[in-house]
Amino acid sequence: MPGAELVLVCDADEAARARAAALAPSARLGTRLADALDSDVDAVVLATPAVRHADHARAALRAGKHVLVEKPLALRAADAESVAAAVAESGKTLMVGHLMIYHPAFTRLAELVSSGELGDILYAYALRVNLGRVRSDENALWSLAPHDVSMLLHLLGGVPESVSARGGSYLQAGVQDVVFVNMRFPTGVLAQVQLSWLDPRKERRLTVVGSQKMVELDDVHPTEKLRIHDKGYDAPPTFTEYSEFLSIRQGDTLIPRVVMTEPLELECKHFLDCIATGATPRTDVTSALDVVRVLEAAQESLDADGAPVTLAG
Repeated sequence: MPGAELVLVCDADEAARARAAALAPSARLGTRLADALDSDVDAVVLATPAVRHADHARAALRAGKHVLVEKPLALRAADAESVAAAVAESGKTLMVGHLMIYHPAFTRLAELVSSGELGDILYAYALRVNLGRVRSDENALWSLAPHDVSMLLHLLGGVPESVSARGGSYLQAGVQDVVFVNMRFPTGVLAQVQLSWLDPRKERRLTVVGSQKMVELDDVHPTEKLRIHDKGYDAPPTFTEYSEFLSIRQGDTLIPRVVMTEPLELECKHFLDCIATGATPRTDVTSALDVVRVLEAAQESLDADGAPVTLAG
């Protein structure tokens, strides 16, 4: 990208290094993270197994590097908190790759919510399912939910007060490939996320229901990423019969034009801008810690067959 030069690629796998050499022939190759941290690079991108994210991020910060680390930041809130402490001590930029926050359609959706056009947010739900890649190193919760949890926390302005989750391990024993997560927020808003590698359709959908309007974000649709529905229930100022209390409002459905730029490109550009200006990333360590806290609570509930887990305020 403009403003950056790829100077070093590190990977323990020989085949991966060969692919990197073909894509970036001018870049040096290494086999260990230490090869990057001992070098003159200014920033590192960590696309490593999730279980190593926190350790790798702390090491990079201690070495004086700016860091873009893939989601989730960690698999335990305590580890994410230690990364936050390392960020404060280093003074370097750390950004977490919660990609959907940089999606142009989500940016437009967030503007609709913050402007009040939807009215009061009542509830929201997300669907991220597919007959897709099955993983053995993490379950569907940790693999898929960071996308939707990050969006919901961004839209709803904080962490839920309680989380519950149930799931099933149908393909591999002990690895949930289907998970349902429910969240209750202090405002009374409810949110649900459905996740699966075992589904007949590929769906990437987020629906937000407000008191005035409702919005669907459909990331699978090639062109119509957003639909704004002017529909709901209206309560008249006065009424004499119960049947007059609520009336359905069926307004127009608007499909706004969203100029699509690859979210990964926007994410990387934002990382470079934050390094150059010292600005706080949209997906900084604080917001990433909140996501990990929710996922950790969901995993605790999952292990307890859906028992609600309360999050500290």
